[in-house]
Order: sequence, then C-alpha cells, then structure tokens
Amino acid sequence: MLEQYLPFVGLIIFGNIENLVLSSQGVVAGVNPLKLGIVSIICVCFWLILGTFGTQILINYVDFIDFIGGLAIFILGAQAMYTSIRGE
Repeated sequence: MLEQYLPFVGLIIFGNIENLVLSSQGVVAGVNPLKLGIVSIICVCFWLILGTFGTQILINYVDFIDFIGGLAIFILGAQAMYTSIRGE
C-alpha cells in the first residue's frame, strides 16, 4: 500500500518543511498562533485527503506533479527568505 506513495516522498518531506516556514512567517507577522494553528491543521487535513485520492487517480503523472510541487515549494521558500531578509 505505501509503495504507491514512494514517488511522492520528497514532495511530502519538503512540503512539510515549507509549511513550517510559512507558519513561522505568520507568527513573526503577529498572527494569532491559535488561529494559525487551527487553519494549518485544516489545510493539512485537506491536503491529506486530496493527496490520498489524487495519488490513486493521477499516479501516471507523478513526475509532472513532483516538478510542479517542487517548483511551488522552491518559490514559496525563496519568497519567505526574501521577505525575512528585507525585514517586512
């Protein structure tokens, strides 16, 4: 059962790291940590459900999904670093 998710392991790991980066940005920006935590949990549950069913349907497009997901994670990470360096 888990072997169908192996092509997505990198995306899962780096996606979770990116979620931590975005959450820390929210805390630094002064967002209420309780509200941020609740919204983050809701988003993680949504992505878990979407990923579980999407993997079964779109397994033939794993390379494309990995590329797009990795690109999105890279862009969001670069944006977070740029914002933190500028001090906004």
